[in-house]
Amino acid sequence: MINFLHSYLPNPILISFGPINIYWYGIFIVTGILAGILVVLKLAPYYNMPKSIIIDSIFWLILGGIAGARLYHIILELPFYLERPLNMLKLWQGGLAFHGALIAGIFLIWFFAKKNNINFWLLTAIYVPGLALAQAIGRWGNYFNQEIFGQPTNLPWGIPIIPANRILDYYNSQFFHPTFLYESIGNFLIFAVLIFIHYLIIKKKNVLYQSVLINYLLMYSLLRFSMEFIRIDSTPMFLGLRWPQTISLLIIFFILLYGLLLKYKKHANFK
Repeated sequence: MINFLHSYLPNPILISFGPINIYWYGIFIVTGILAGILVVLKLAPYYNMPKSIIIDSIFWLILGGIAGARLYHIILELPFYLERPLNMLKLWQGGLAFHGALIAGIFLIWFFAKKNNINFWLLTAIYVPGLALAQAIGRWGNYFNQEIFGQPTNLPWGIPIIPANRILDYYNSQFFHPTFLYESIGNFLIFAVLIFIHYLIIKKKNVLYQSVLINYLLMYSLLRFSMEFIRIDSTPMFLGLRWPQTISLLIIFFILLYGLLLKYKKHANFK
């Protein structure tokens, strides 16, 4: 695998039919979504979740998640898209910001939970492991698009980037950190942890539904915060930090605050 990444130069197009191109990016996004759906469908019966609600919500979560991810990315790169408005529609070239999908997804799950009188935390618990797996698979689309790579490196698993896709400051470098791979591995590990938490819940080990979403947000935020130190793709800066790092820190802060509130509430009830 290491030698393959170091020596192989990926082509973003899988198959061409005349003017029609099938992109690896889209293949991995769709594969990730399908794998995530499979996880959700496997988990739902353990909680007696109606299949109709799962099917209905999956459709809107996919559309809403992609729309939220694209809109968030466009806002972050607004000057670029104002000059090239047609590029807003070119999803096959990449440009899906995960935090946008996360915000849209949580809002839609809250809406479906309220509409169907279902515990919000339970519904998120069912969906979140599938999300982590979808991320792990989808990141490989970035590899074939030669985007979201890291700083130059001499490590044996550094990936080659063609000059046209290099950042100007590192134009003379050839090999770069495969941040897509780091994030993919990290998300696979997060997925495994979340499945283990579900195992504890199903076995009635006194684990709350909240723990699935909270652990996901905490682990992913730590992963993303760390990865941003070596990522070199364009993003706004805030107080010396890259924007995803700022968002990750805010998520961690609110998780810790929520934990303190739960602890205080539990202590107050005990009294």
